Amino acid sequence: MRARCGRRMRGLAADADPRPVAAVVLAAGAATRFGAPKQALLLAEVLGRLRESGEIGEILVVAGAYELEADARLVRCGDWELGPGASLRCGLRELAADTPAAAVILADGPDLAPAAVDRVVAAWRAGAGDVVAASYGGARGHPVVLGRAVWASVPDEGARALEPVLVPCDDLGGPGDVDRPEDLPDRFR
Repeated sequence: MRARCGRRMRGLAADADPRPVAAVVLAAGAATRFGAPKQALLLAEVLGRLRESGEIGEILVVAGAYELEADARLVRCGDWELGPGASLRCGLRELAADTPAAAVILADGPDLAPAAVDRVVAAWRAGAGDVVAASYGGARGHPVVLGRAVWASVPDEGARALEPVLVPCDDLGGPGDVDRPEDLPDRFR
């Protein structure tokens, strides 16, 4: 399924939920390959890009291995070492009871396109499924939107274990994936 990009998708399904989707930014990992808390370096950029999305209401950052500062609600996950799914579940539990879905955002993706967030949320709103992910070159990527119906089924390995409907976002460029210092975009060096 290919969804249109924009602030709000026109022609929503008749039963589409108009409530804002929350964002859960995963920033809990130890960043061992990077050798330092990369989240501290990248988080402000990711949050800034996320705020440009017209589809996101509440933003929640999940911290774990490191103390972080953020200009968004911050939740510490004591179980972060169990895997990204444990961190995601910590974040999902903290969202308002009436939150219909959550966009899963990685703190190490500083090139996140706000339009990719909007496109994936719009596909979810249009009824694409309870697990909807951006794809780049046919490969699953981020963001991933999880409808509330699947929140309880997130395993320790994270949302990657859930089968998504893919929404092509090739034209927007990937969000990036900073695992090592050499992966940093030049603007961070």
